[in-house]
Amino acid sequence: MFKPKAIYYEKEIENYVLGKELLEKYKETPKVIIENHNNIEEMRKKQNAEFADMKRNLIIGVRKTHKFVENHKTSDYLVPYTSSGCTAMCMYCYLVCNYNKCAYLRLFVNREQILEKIIKTAQKSEKELTFEIGSNSDLVLENTITGNLVWTIENFANTQKGYLTLPTKFDMVDDILPLNHQQKIIIRMSVNPEEIINKVEFGTSRLKGRIEAINKLAEAGYKIGILIAPVILVENWKLLYTELIQQLNERLTEKVKKEAFFEIIFMTYSYVHTKINEEAFPNTIHLYNKEMMTGRGKGKYAYKKEIRNEAEIYIREQMEKYFPQNKIEYIV
Repeated sequence: MFKPKAIYYEKEIENYVLGKELLEKYKETPKVIIENHNNIEEMRKKQNAEFADMKRNLIIGVRKTHKFVENHKTSDYLVPYTSSGCTAMCMYCYLVCNYNKCAYLRLFVNREQILEKIIKTAQKSEKELTFEIGSNSDLVLENTITGNLVWTIENFANTQKGYLTLPTKFDMVDDILPLNHQQKIIIRMSVNPEEIINKVEFGTSRLKGRIEAINKLAEAGYKIGILIAPVILVENWKLLYTELIQQLNERLTEKVKKEAFFEIIFMTYSYVHTKINEEAFPNTIHLYNKEMMTGRGKGKYAYKKEIRNEAEIYIREQMEKYFPQNKIEYIV
């Protein structure tokens, strides 16, 4: 259970039910009133070496941006939802790349307003829409603090149209298992080899727990996706990812293996990641490999085309061997 070192909050949250609940829940935690959750000067001035300590803070505000972004993968729209950032410290996190030191967990208390827009958009559409509500946060983790995933499912499941989808790296799913979700919620569990989880995805659930959570969610009737993401081409990557796919085949229930779909995403990295990781986690592995990676946009890196293509062919072969009936939605 996450216990924040300090709470930074906008005064306006006192006007919302969830805001009042969180202030009461953390009444013993030191607090700082801020003007804007997007621009906390005290945080921006901290050194890279303080990154892990910064992650111990919790920021609470009101979400002002409600713009939906079209998506063409497993949803129709990416939707700004009830949180941004995370308490975990994955060394490749794109929020770190985009926002530098602003990847700490931010909670937004105006959940009624946010969900209402989703419901209205779904009702107006001629076709069934799927909304990605976890593109820059982890709602399974957030739920342990706010209860927002339970609240969301309870308030969305009985609407007439639309689906919600979210990815997670956490196994704390028991609270949502008994809910009457009407099969309108799609949960996509991100997995990686245990060695990579241990060395790169700090503060997330272990592989064993993630697989168990997939099985429980499927048994509870949720539609399941499995993300092999991000694929990181460390020295022994072929062995690691072969073992991962074998473990999934061995440990997932027949129901999951019959119904689940897959997404496969190769890691992108950045100069910002390199600088923060070198100073915040000096004893960890280096994810940037100049022999295997090339520039992709300002300050960003991806695997060279020929190396990535070789890896994709290999992973497709393993998936065909162990999951021949399961759809791979995309590989990027």
